[in-house]
This record gives sequence, C-alpha cells and structure tokens, in this order.
Amino acid sequence: MLQIDLRELARGPVDTRADVPGTDPLFEGVNVELSEPVRVAGRLQDAGDGRFYWRGSLTTRMAGQCRRCLAPVPVAVTAHVDALFSRDPDALEDPSSYLLAPDATAIDLRPAVREELLLAVPQWVVCRDDCRGLCPRCGKDLNAGPCSCPPAVDQRWHGLVALRDKLRD
Repeated sequence: MLQIDLRELARGPVDTRADVPGTDPLFEGVNVELSEPVRVAGRLQDAGDGRFYWRGSLTTRMAGQCRRCLAPVPVAVTAHVDALFSRDPDALEDPSSYLLAPDATAIDLRPAVREELLLAVPQWVVCRDDCRGLCPRCGKDLNAGPCSCPPAVDQRWHGLVALRDKLRD
C-alpha cells in the first residue's frame, strides 16, 4: 500500500506497509540485483497547508559482487525515509520533497522508495576487508593462495637492473 488516498488522512495518520518485489517496474533501470523484496513501512500524516509528511524505512538484500575478487556477496540494505509531499512548489527546498498536483487525490510514495533505495545501496562491495583480489596477469583468486606468475618488475627500474647485472660480470 504505497498509494494513499488523501481522504484517509482526514481520520488521522495512516500507517503504510508493503513488500515490493525486486522485479517491480518501480525498480526498472536500477543497476541493482535485489535478492528479496523491498519491505517498506512507515507513517504518513497531514502537516497542514497542503503538505504531507511521510516517515518510513525500507529493508532488503541485494546480490553484490566483491570489487576485488568478483565473489558473490549478499548485502543488507536499509534506509530511513523522511519525505515531504507538498502542493506548493515553493515549499520544495529539501531534496527529499516531492511535488503534488494541486488537484491530487492520492499520494504515491513509490518515487521516494525508489530514490532512497538507490541512495542506500553501497557503491562498492568487498567480500572481506583483507580480500587480496585477483592476479592482474593470470586472473587467479589470490585469496585461495599465490599464483605462479613471476613477480612484477617495474620497467622504470630496468636500467638499474641492467647496470647491476653488468657490474656483477
């Protein structure tokens, strides 16, 4: 129940609760793979003068990928939402504000849910803090052990290495 009829608010605040599947069109174009529905809960109340305040939260899990070793990593995503819906365009100074049409009969909380989910998703994920990643030459997972590649030589030292070898002779 993420679309609230404004007539319901005449009786007082309205509790909102919904489970939005990750395949819902609301999340179309979002570059996040949700592994479970987004659970949304909150309370919408009339703030007077054509303004409505929604305080809520959302929780879900996403299927992430370690940015170092590419291992799958389940990630819990949570966010607290404080959104203002207003009929007055001048009252929309806060980025968490949404404009309502002057003749609106309902409030759609879905844009706020989508935006807050996008803000709550971590940009990068690692499987663990000490992840060693992949070998840049052979691609072996260095967490499983060292690879058989020879140590990398910085080409800037090539002249000194040649000089060292010459001095040994």
